[in-house]
Amino acid sequence: MKFRSITFDLDGTLLDTVGDLAEACRLMLIDLDQAPRSETEIRHFVGRGMAVLVERCLTRDSAPDAELMARGIAAFQRHYAAVNGHRTEFFPGVREGLAAWHATGLPLAVVTNKPAAFTEPLLERTGIAHYFQAVVSGDTTPHRKPHPAPLLHACAALGSAPADNLHIGDSKHDIETARNAGSMVYCVPYGYNEGEPVNAADCDALVADLGVALRLAYSA
Repeated sequence: MKFRSITFDLDGTLLDTVGDLAEACRLMLIDLDQAPRSETEIRHFVGRGMAVLVERCLTRDSAPDAELMARGIAAFQRHYAAVNGHRTEFFPGVREGLAAWHATGLPLAVVTNKPAAFTEPLLERTGIAHYFQAVVSGDTTPHRKPHPAPLLHACAALGSAPADNLHIGDSKHDIETARNAGSMVYCVPYGYNEGEPVNAADCDALVADLGVALRLAYSA
């Protein structure tokens, strides 16, 4: 295998966290006396981090003002901390795939736009924290995906060059991040991608699950 490290997106790639996110958004909107959002809407809102999720929930005819945004973020953080991991589910093949990737001996990392206060507790609660040598969250670096900084930070922590890294994600943001950093990128088709299917032509491979990704990486 030519790769020397592997980085994974979290929400939509490893874990289906929409149940938790939707519940936190529901409680936030109640606190703010705002109309509810459906879980389908929340699924389409996910992908650019917590602040964008909150903003999208609060946007109706116009974007929320700064005061409402601040209240929304504070309420969301409070509620999400309480429900984080309670309704999260693994996507098919993730448990087996992570174990197989770990068995290769390659260093693995998570690169996510989720804030660190929620990322590491979620990895612990789902029992997969031990697989990762590094975790790069949405507030680890000054920039979030699709800026290359989080992926470059992960590669530095793993001791590999970006060109020797494979990033696995579920969205156009993961593709753009990898391209900006100079890494190859595989995408899974079952994630969020803001409600749009991933275009196979945009990534280096569209793979059914992490096991398929591993087999393909061995032949790359």
